[in-house]
Amino acid sequence: MAAAGPRRSLRGAVCRQLLLTLVIFSLAAETCKEVILNVPSKLEADKIIGRVNLEECFSSADLIQSSDPDFRVLNDGSVYTARDVVLSDEKRSFTIRLSDKRKQTQKEVAVLLEHQKKVLKKRHTRETVLRRAKRRWAPIPCSMQENSLGPFPLFLQQVESDAAQNYTVFYSISGRGVDQEPLNLFYIERDTGNLFCTRPVDREEYDVFDLIAYASTADGYSADQPLPLPIRVEDENDNHPVFTEAIYNFEVSESSRLGTTVGVVCATDRDEPDTMHTRLKYSILEQTPRSPGRFSVHPSTGVITTVSHYLDREVVDKYSLIMKVQDMDGQFFGLIGTSTCIITVTDSNDNAPTFRQKAYEAFVEENVFNVEILRISIEDKDLINTANWRANFTILKGNENGHFKISTDKGTNEGVLCVVKPLNYEENRQVNLEIGVSNEVPFARDIPRVTALNRALVTVHVRDLDEGPECSPAAQFVRIKENLAVGSKINGYKAYDPDSRSSNGLRYKKLHDPKGWITIDEISGSIITSKTLDREVETPKNELYNITVLVIDQDNRSCTGTLAVDIEDVNDNPPDILQDYVVICKPKMEYTDILAIDPDEPVHGAPFYFSLPNTSPEANRLWTLTKVNDTAARLSYRKNAGFQKYTIPITVKDRAGQSATKMLTVNLCDCPHPSQCRETSRSTGVILGKWAILAILLGIALLFSVLLTLVCGVFGATKGKRFPEDLAQQNLIISNTEAPGDDRVCSANGFMTQTVNNSSQGFCGTVGSGMKNGGQETIEMMKGGNQTLESCRGAGHHHTLDSCRGGHTEVDNCRYTYSEWHSFTQPRLGEESIRGHTG
Repeated sequence: MAAAGPRRSLRGAVCRQLLLTLVIFSLAAETCKEVILNVPSKLEADKIIGRVNLEECFSSADLIQSSDPDFRVLNDGSVYTARDVVLSDEKRSFTIRLSDKRKQTQKEVAVLLEHQKKVLKKRHTRETVLRRAKRRWAPIPCSMQENSLGPFPLFLQQVESDAAQNYTVFYSISGRGVDQEPLNLFYIERDTGNLFCTRPVDREEYDVFDLIAYASTADGYSADQPLPLPIRVEDENDNHPVFTEAIYNFEVSESSRLGTTVGVVCATDRDEPDTMHTRLKYSILEQTPRSPGRFSVHPSTGVITTVSHYLDREVVDKYSLIMKVQDMDGQFFGLIGTSTCIITVTDSNDNAPTFRQKAYEAFVEENVFNVEILRISIEDKDLINTANWRANFTILKGNENGHFKISTDKGTNEGVLCVVKPLNYEENRQVNLEIGVSNEVPFARDIPRVTALNRALVTVHVRDLDEGPECSPAAQFVRIKENLAVGSKINGYKAYDPDSRSSNGLRYKKLHDPKGWITIDEISGSIITSKTLDREVETPKNELYNITVLVIDQDNRSCTGTLAVDIEDVNDNPPDILQDYVVICKPKMEYTDILAIDPDEPVHGAPFYFSLPNTSPEANRLWTLTKVNDTAARLSYRKNAGFQKYTIPITVKDRAGQSATKMLTVNLCDCPHPSQCRETSRSTGVILGKWAILAILLGIALLFSVLLTLVCGVFGATKGKRFPEDLAQQNLIISNTEAPGDDRVCSANGFMTQTVNNSSQGFCGTVGSGMKNGGQETIEMMKGGNQTLESCRGAGHHHTLDSCRGGHTEVDNCRYTYSEWHSFTQPRLGEESIRGHTG
């Protein structure tokens, strides 16, 4: 297959070629008509050489086979070469077998290939055209000029198919420009294959047309495969370059350096890319104001840059540029586009603020403050109401004492000088200030920030006033020891007249005294203690005691001051134990810690020294005290301490020797936790005065004497023994016990020996019992002991003889007679009776 161009369409040479003549014979029975095909001597692979009408021979055939492997037959009867074939002889034959598997029938068609010569007629006669066998059906590049002037229809090319060598072939096309928009732009002659265009084409709208060409026989058979036929539209420089924006707006700082990028302009061209038609070049046609030239543009990129070191917004704040772009790489015949570029010069701080004067004067009365005394104007050429224009004022010198403050009026940009701390005419009659000014943002040019132009001197004159008393300093301090005697006089508050610099003629009054501890002398201002000062009463203790004082001059002008009294501590408070009552669970707890505090200052406080006084032998016998730290001690019980409440005296002494003794109640309890300790009921011992005890003892002694007389009278024998002198050392002791004990009878003289609670001590005498306050009392006479009732008192109310172990007592077998006993006791009983009545 081949497609020929327009120039080859006029060629009329006659081509000779060997052909095969197709002759069909009718066969009877199982043989169909023989088919004769005229073919060239050389056949290429996969090419059709003819067609056999199989329907006419065997319409129900479902299997088609070729006896020659060099040829294959399709279902429609088309015969194709399976490979390249060269016919060496003038004839070659093969058989086509047609089979019907269902009917088990078979038929054959004989095909004969022969050589034959034939002269082809011209194409326009609709007969088979003689062509050389080498021509193929393939696309040939085709193009047309954009905006062509014709004449129309415009011939483009001729399309040919090799099938036209054997058949009469008809041509047709489809695609965009034919049966798709734009419709009817192209058409092809049905018989000749000549392709035409009917009107001009715009490449920017359609740059290529992809047509499809078809070749078919008269009976509708496709003589060849569809042929893609692309038609490219050749570009013409018919479009002007256009800027992307009609007006560009850029900004550039006036302090920009040489070569600073201002902005980028860009243009587009609809013509074919990557051609001279779209190769653009930029330039500046005109600048307003015209001179000097401040900007340039890169011809290829469109980047606008500055060509001077500094712009001056204060001279020109806006530039207008006419930008030009030209295609054909800027050649004179290229097409041109223009645009406007507006460049705004933004303000920079390139103008320093300057004072309008070099020196200023201001006046102010003394003792006034928070008043405005001067406004200072400046000049700045930068853009108004911007950070480059707004001023910052600073007092460079002369304000070391902080009397002045300068600020900026945001509306007028003036410096406002104010007095914020009172001035004293007597101290400073004139103040010289140096004022500096700058902007809110740094200066843009490379010059010093503060120059001679932005400094100014301000002289402030202070006017004298007739002033009242001056309380200076407002707070004055005095130190007083606590517990100072009432009426003591101490230096107090001092004020003065600022004009005379003296305190003469001033009167002092007390405005406020929290505790009423002092009075103030009206003339001198000295203070006098009216009460005893107690540092520990004042809360908090370490702060000053402030007294407010009013000072009045002769014209009743006044001032107020504070007298701060520092009360010096004296060691007038002993340490105090925090606990009054503690519970110790025995045996789970072995001790308890006791804490002490001292309201005095630390120098008179810890470390504390804890001790048990010697006056309490029972406490020392059952309890021990050890140090824990400077403010705490550990109270521990001994193993023989019983479950009961104890009143234990504990002495605490501070480092200066100030001490105090506190009676601490300790409940030694059988409990798992102090909160679970329960009180157990115990007998309450009777504690009597010494005279009551003596009276009871005398009464019992009289009763004893009667009983002894009766008992001893039974024994008449009189023995000449002297009464022992150590009998006078015996004591009558009350033993409060809940159990009567064991009574044992003595020897035959009537005395009995008694042992209480299995004690090793022996007691001799008769036993008498009586009830008092619910307890059992037993009067006994001990021999050889020195213990008394007072020495047997413990912390509780329950006492037994077993707790009184002062000495060893022995019984002398009670071998005294009645007469000896009577002669010894009568005189002594008489003396005691007299003493009892006297008491």
